[in-house]
Amino acid sequence: MYDLLIRNVRLVRPCREGVEAVDIAVAEGKVAAVGPGLPPEQARETYDGRGLLAFPGLVDAHMHVGIYSPLPQDAVTESQAAAMGGVTTAITYIRTGEYYLNRGGPYRDFYPEVLRLSEGRYWVDYAYHLAPIHRVHIEEMPMLLTEFGVASFKIFMFYGGHGLHGRSDRQHNFLCLEPGERYDFAHFEFIMRRLAEMSEAYPDLAPYLSLSLHCEVADILNAYTEIVQREGRLRGLHAYHAARPPHSEGLAVFIASYLAYETRCANINLLHLSSRKALEAALMMRDLFPHINFRREVTIGHLLLDVDAPTGVLAKVNPPIRPREDVEYLWERLLAGDVDWVVSDHACCAAELKYSAEHPDDIWLAKSGFGGTEYLLSGLHSEGRKRGLSLNRIAELTAWNPAQRYGLLGKGDLAPGYDADIVLFDPDETFVVRAAESPSAQGYTPFEGHTLTGRVRATFVRGHLVYENGRFVGQPVGRYLRRPGR
Repeated sequence: MYDLLIRNVRLVRPCREGVEAVDIAVAEGKVAAVGPGLPPEQARETYDGRGLLAFPGLVDAHMHVGIYSPLPQDAVTESQAAAMGGVTTAITYIRTGEYYLNRGGPYRDFYPEVLRLSEGRYWVDYAYHLAPIHRVHIEEMPMLLTEFGVASFKIFMFYGGHGLHGRSDRQHNFLCLEPGERYDFAHFEFIMRRLAEMSEAYPDLAPYLSLSLHCEVADILNAYTEIVQREGRLRGLHAYHAARPPHSEGLAVFIASYLAYETRCANINLLHLSSRKALEAALMMRDLFPHINFRREVTIGHLLLDVDAPTGVLAKVNPPIRPREDVEYLWERLLAGDVDWVVSDHACCAAELKYSAEHPDDIWLAKSGFGGTEYLLSGLHSEGRKRGLSLNRIAELTAWNPAQRYGLLGKGDLAPGYDADIVLFDPDETFVVRAAESPSAQGYTPFEGHTLTGRVRATFVRGHLVYENGRFVGQPVGRYLRRPGR
């Protein structure tokens, strides 16, 4: 007997062409069979898919759960937002220092607390990328892999001399560094060397060991922020774009790529590339160092918003929202196959934290980051289909590619043996984005008022219906995912 039979859907698979009318049978949380006319009498429960598209559950590989609100609280509301958007696996970036758990120390003590606070609260499956901030964290990387299944790590390049929201002279406090420690290019090099050593020590795991980089150079940000503020000609998103110019991204990509070459660090993820200069630099480095397995990421925010967005400071994020010509270049390269996955970079920041009540339009006083996981599939489908993006390519960009890169080998496709993470999607339904309809605790969205075509109608996590037509079903079922693993 099957546990569940989802009947009458149009299956969208990655690395294929077209869609196929099928039924999907589920047993013990896995896809057991896919095909037309599967017998309903062999299933304990049936669900009518009503001819909707069936996408593999999205893997939102770039989230920041717990950054501005307590992790146990954020895990509930923001994973609900994820499920609303068809995300069935959330991978969150987390680190020691201010924000998140607001503490330093070794990951041996820190990470079990993260897992304890997470357990039983996520509505979708979840994993974590970790950022080695301290010297001791570099020593702990093999332990994090073998004991906790953490296979991906991160470097925030601009933290070397720039704060989370702007210029800062208190990096040691912000990152909870010990006296004499520095978070700089040498630290980044030593992280890469350790990852290369781990790839040699664990050859079976090596394809899934990767390093992700937020590519902006602090020295450029500091200098241009001072210029923009001193001149005072620009406001809002225009000012923030000028203060964190695209060539800072490009330069950081060059530095990170050469360090990867120097250290023989094989798998590099260039995160949230936001501009023509950044993506062009990434493609130059791909051609210069073909033996390095680069992956290029963009966010749905950078694909939908530009510096003239009417929501203004609500769209402040790092790297910044860019002018329309940069947005169009990102789409051009995405359609050409030069972008590997699309994510939300979801960081729920409530209104009372996001901006100054006394100066609500002051971009310099606003916090960086915003949510958007709930609009990931709808936004990519809405704009992508206008531009000729295929449904199968959407499945690759949102599910298959990130799942493969990050060692989630049971995710990303809908075929026998894969987790029954299933999204039923109406490609023809048009809706206007309203923050009030989202379960996120943020309370606003920089996408407010956008008209999107394509809407998630139901989300299944390992065969459990968790979201349907605007309501949440049952209780949180999310599991922690050790990587690599099925």
